[in-house]
Amino acid sequence: MTPTPAPPARVLDALASKPLIAILRGIRPTEVVAVVDALVAHGFCIVEVPLNSPDALGSVELLVRHFGDTIVCGAGTVLEAAEVDALAAVGGQIVVSPNTDAAVIARALALGLVPLPGAATPTEVFTALRAGARHVKMFPADSLGPATLKAWRSVLPAHAAVYPVGGISARNLAEFLDAGAAGLGIGSTLYRPGMSAAEVGAKAAELMAARDAATARMRGDKRDGSA
Repeated sequence: MTPTPAPPARVLDALASKPLIAILRGIRPTEVVAVVDALVAHGFCIVEVPLNSPDALGSVELLVRHFGDTIVCGAGTVLEAAEVDALAAVGGQIVVSPNTDAAVIARALALGLVPLPGAATPTEVFTALRAGARHVKMFPADSLGPATLKAWRSVLPAHAAVYPVGGISARNLAEFLDAGAAGLGIGSTLYRPGMSAAEVGAKAAELMAARDAATARMRGDKRDGSA
């Protein structure tokens, strides 16, 4: 039996230490490098290009070629195992889905990619974990809310990393982090088709500042609690 390749350590490290994922739905290859340059300048290093964007795999390939190991790049809205193959062929590293599909998870793992299947119920989360996923997308987060995530965290194993996606903004990201989010996927709050790289950079700065403030407060709360 051929051993399953492990994802590169830098991909797992990025998900653990720089856990804001930029979701660039609708972006075009002609603009993707400039937009991601602006994101990187403000601390983002994980980028998802949903497959229902114009020539999404072309954008992923450009990002892999231009940024190399500077960022972690992958695709979203991955619904079929064959799409995982196509993503791996252009150098993508993360496989994000709106649903939990054991075949997609298995194919990502077989190719050494990191699957982030979508889940809206505890049943779906545990199904994803049994299929081998260790990172799960909570979707849609704006409908489920931080209270749902807090309830999930009370029953999920410690190694299960949950990333709320859907409606995340600078105003509510602290609530999800407080509830136990390992990271957050940020879409239309950060990028919408037609936005300039400068506009995206300004949004990125706002989101990073909110994330940093929330993280600093959480660390202070932990110190106060242990004193």
